Amino acid sequence: MIKSLTYSFKEGIKQLFRSKVMTLVSLISISAMLLILGLFFFLSVNVNYMSDKIQDEFNTIEVFLKEDVSETEARNLADDLMKLQEIRKIDYISKDQAMEEFREEWGDNGYLLDGLTENPLPNALRITLEDLSGGDIVAELCKTTEGVEDVRYYQTEVNKILSISSAIQKGALVIIVFLIIVSVVVVSNTVKLTVMAREEEIKIMKYVGATNWFVRGPLLTEGVLIGGISALIAFGLSYLIYDRLCDSLSSQTVMLLNMQLVEPGFLMSSLIWIFMSLGISIGAFGSLVSMRRFLKV
Repeated sequence: MIKSLTYSFKEGIKQLFRSKVMTLVSLISISAMLLILGLFFFLSVNVNYMSDKIQDEFNTIEVFLKEDVSETEARNLADDLMKLQEIRKIDYISKDQAMEEFREEWGDNGYLLDGLTENPLPNALRITLEDLSGGDIVAELCKTTEGVEDVRYYQTEVNKILSISSAIQKGALVIIVFLIIVSVVVVSNTVKLTVMAREEEIKIMKYVGATNWFVRGPLLTEGVLIGGISALIAFGLSYLIYDRLCDSLSSQTVMLLNMQLVEPGFLMSSLIWIFMSLGISIGAFGSLVSMRRFLKV
């Protein structure tokens, strides 16, 4: 058993160098496909992360109260609204508290608010929803409630963003599946050439009693090695690209979306296993497909 495995490994390595051109073509092709797959993986993970952040960020409804509504009346209104199953919690936000939050959001420019002679912000109720699906019901009810001046809820905008993110994720999945299929075909063709070149040798091996797996072993090893090496190349390139991308885009995404890209270290710890699993599986499956079709062993 050990001798057979050792033979398969040594022969698999030799075959990589026998067909140098096709091996190089396979490495470049599969590495490129895995690299593109990795980029779509980055896109899909970040889109999903941002979708969750958007849902958390906009999972609230701001109910602005009329000037003559007292804090006691506002809290009574909150108690009545809490009977709705769509609501998780309700916080009373006084105009002074709202101004402090506004000042914090402005950061270093908060001093510009010092020139105001009076606080123009209203008292409000901040409603946190169980999920976005019940937002319309709660918002419409609040609009018809006595003592409510205005209701701020961005359900339409959030739905558009979530629809776009869902379309991006589905598109990325389709492309990933397509790339995997193409990679299998590339490896299969590479091993096919090896099989055709060694056809007479294989016939002799079968004639003298070589088992099916003794013949398949070196070819399977070749496919696995091509897939594994390609995975490592693609991983290294993916890490460099995403790390540079995070450095250049982090500040912009924070300013525009108030969120950052997913940390490279977190993504890469998962991506290395995904690439290695896919690379080795693609290489092995491509070899098996080629042998089954062209070798009657």
